[in-house]
Amino acid sequence: MSTPFPFTAVVGQDDLRLALLLNAVSPAVGGVLVRGEKGTAKSTAVRALSALVPEVDVVSGCRFSCDPASPDPACPDGPHEAGASGARPARMVELPVGASEDRLVGALDIERALAEGVKAFEPGLLADAHRGILYVDEVNLLHDHLVDLLLDAAAMGASYVEREGVSVRHAARFLLVGTMNPEEGELRPQLLDRFGLTVEVAASREPDQRVEVVRRRLAYDDDPAGFAARWADEEAAVRARIVAARELLPSVRLGDGALRQIAATCAAFEVDGMRADIVMARTATALAAWAGRTDVLAEDVRQAALLALPHRRRRNPFDAPGLDEDKLDETLEEFGGPDGDDGGDDDPGPGPGGGPGGQPEPDDAPRGDGDAAARPEAGEGGEPQPSGGAGEQSPARAAEPFRTKVLSVPGLGDGAAGRRSRARTEHGRTTGARRPEGALTKLHLAATVRAAAPHQRARGRSGPGLVVRRDDLRQATREGREGNLVLFVVDASGSMAARQRMGAVKGAVLSLLLDAYQRRDKVGLVTFRGSAAEVALPPTSSVDAAAVRLESLPTGGRTPLAAGLLRAHEVLRVERLRDPARRALVVVVTDGRATGGPEPVALASRAARLFAADEVASVVVDCESGPVRLGLAGRIAGELGGTAVTLDELRADSIAGLVKDVQGSRRAA
Repeated sequence: MSTPFPFTAVVGQDDLRLALLLNAVSPAVGGVLVRGEKGTAKSTAVRALSALVPEVDVVSGCRFSCDPASPDPACPDGPHEAGASGARPARMVELPVGASEDRLVGALDIERALAEGVKAFEPGLLADAHRGILYVDEVNLLHDHLVDLLLDAAAMGASYVEREGVSVRHAARFLLVGTMNPEEGELRPQLLDRFGLTVEVAASREPDQRVEVVRRRLAYDDDPAGFAARWADEEAAVRARIVAARELLPSVRLGDGALRQIAATCAAFEVDGMRADIVMARTATALAAWAGRTDVLAEDVRQAALLALPHRRRRNPFDAPGLDEDKLDETLEEFGGPDGDDGGDDDPGPGPGGGPGGQPEPDDAPRGDGDAAARPEAGEGGEPQPSGGAGEQSPARAAEPFRTKVLSVPGLGDGAAGRRSRARTEHGRTTGARRPEGALTKLHLAATVRAAAPHQRARGRSGPGLVVRRDDLRQATREGREGNLVLFVVDASGSMAARQRMGAVKGAVLSLLLDAYQRRDKVGLVTFRGSAAEVALPPTSSVDAAAVRLESLPTGGRTPLAAGLLRAHEVLRVERLRDPARRALVVVVTDGRATGGPEPVALASRAARLFAADEVASVVVDCESGPVRLGLAGRIAGELGGTAVTLDELRADSIAGLVKDVQGSRRAA
C-alpha cells in the first residue's frame, strides 16, 4: 500500500483542511465540495485525511461494515451474532467519473434471481464507503442520475437497490467529499445544496509559501516513508484531537442566541429551504468541539456561515460565489444573543493550521473568497480588429435574460445524459426490448416471459411456473434526453451594434446560455466582425465562461459572415472527433447582412450549405429590426437547412414562441 502524503504537511489551504476535519469530527455536517483550479492540493488533502480518521470496529465477515455495537437489523448479510467483530482502518473509496449505476449502488444477479429464485446481490461502492470516506473527483462531470443516487444515499444514510420487484437496502453513511474545477462546468443548484460545506481553493501567490510547497513535495517523492515518518508525531496529535472532539461533541451546547444568529444569517442571505440552517448549526457545534469548548460562540457561527452558505446563496448560475463578510458581521452583531455568544474574549483553540505540524498561520495562507477563479480581461478571446464600416463600439450591457423556447436536435441520439434532445439512454421511459449485448442491466420482464413461454413444454414444464434460460432474457430499451453541444455563432459587426441592438442580442444569447446550463449542454462561442472570425470559447461544460466572454464582447466593423460559419464548421469537425456521440445544435445570431470580403453573400451561402450537407441542426436568431426588413437571416437559415426565429419569437411566453424542434427545411425528409 502506498504511503499517503501527510495531512499535517499540506502547506496553507486552511479552509480546506478545517472543512475536512470538521466532517471527520461530525459526519452529520454533510460533506465538503472543494472548488478550485488544478494543482491546489485538493486530492492530496482528501487522501491524506483518510489516515487520520480513527479505525472502525466491524462485524467479521460483513460486506457492509456493520458496527458490532449496533448492527443494522436490515443488513443483507445479517442477522449478526454478538461478539464476532474486528477493527480495520476507515476506508477511502474513490468513485470514477465513468462509473456505472451498478458499480455505484451494487448489482443483482438477475439470471439467478429468475432461474433459481436467489436474491444474489453484489455490493457497490456505496457499501464499501460505509463508515468511511467517499471521494468523487470531478463530481461536476458525473452523470446527473449518478449524482442523484449518491446524494440521496448521503442524505438518507442508506442505499436502495430495486430490480423488477427484488429489493435490497443497506446502510450507507459516509463522509462525502467532491472536488471540481468550475471551468469545466457547474453542478445544478439543487445538487450544490446537498453538500454540507464548500471551500474555494487557489494556489498561493506568496513566493515563500510556493517554495515550501515544492520543497515538501520533492522530499515526499524522493522518500515517501521517510517523509511520512518525520510528520508522524503531528499526525498522531491531530488524530487524537479528532477522537477527543468526537467524544466532546454530544456535550456541546447550542444556545438560543447562537440559533437566532444562525436563523438571521440564513434569512439575510436569502437561502432557500432549511437545510442551510441545519448545516450551520451542526458545523458551529463541530467547530466548538474541535476547539475543545462546550459552548457555541458567535465566532463559530461566523465560520460556519463562511463554509456553509456561499454555494447556497447563488440566485443565478452566473453569479459569482462567495459571501459579503461585512453584511455577515452586521447580521451577527444585530442578532447577538443574550446568552453571551459574542465571541469576544474566548480563545477557540488552535486551528488545523496553527497547531500540530507547525503549519502556516491562517494569515499566511490564501483564502477562498469566491473570487479565486480568474476572469478574462475585457479583450480576451476577441481583440478589436481594425476595420472599416461602423467602427468599434464599446461592449454593450446585456439585457435581462428570459425563459426561451425549447430548441432541440431532431431524431434520436446516443449522447451523454441531459435534458434537451431525445436519445437512447439507460434511464427514461421503456420503449421496447432487445437481446442483451454483453451484461444484462435493465430486464424487460414482459418480453422475457413472452420469449420463454413457447418453450415450456420442451423444457419439461407442464404445471405452474416458468423455466427461464439465458437466451430468453431481454434487455429493456429506454428513451430519455441527452445534452448537446450548443455552438453560438455571434455577429458582432457594426450593423449589429446599430440602433442599440447589441444589448438585446446579448440578453438573448445569455438566455440561451441559461437554458443550456439547465439542460446540461456543452457550449462554444464563435464571434465574427471586421475581417475575421475567432473562437472566443472552445466547446466546454462551463457556461459561466461563455457568459464572461459574451459580457466583454467588442463590436464594430464589417460582417464576415462566411468566415464565422467556416470557423464554426471547423470547430464542429474537431469536436466530432473528440466526442462523436454528442450531437450539435448551431445557433447563428445575426441580421444576415454579409459585407466582409469579396462576394460576401455568395461565400456565406456556400459556407451555410456545408452545415446542410452534414445534417447539422441549426437555428438562426434573426436580429434585423426596423420598418424595412430584407429577410437576409431567413435566407441564411434556408441555406443552413434550419429555421429562423426573431428575438421576440425566442421567448417562451410569446405567442409566436411556441415549442418546436429545429427541423429546418429537411424536416419533411
